[in-house]
Amino acid sequence: MSTMNISLPEALKNFVDEQVSQRGYGTSSEYVRELIRKDQDRQLLRGLLLEGATSAPEAPTDEHYFEALRNRVRNGQA
Repeated sequence: MSTMNISLPEALKNFVDEQVSQRGYGTSSEYVRELIRKDQDRQLLRGLLLEGATSAPEAPTDEHYFEALRNRVRNGQA
């Protein structure tokens, strides 16, 4: 695993230390890694949403669409 040193103002360092102790992280590195993973997930979701928003609709999203989707999920095809 690579290391990275960061500098934080005292107020942010205190905040990180509080999060580590209150939320059960072993170290500040664990807390920061989780924040980075969540940001990666958020960026991925944003990209998918933007991609979907700019794509042409393929089928109407009416009750039949959602029923077919539920059936696909139930049958393990989604």
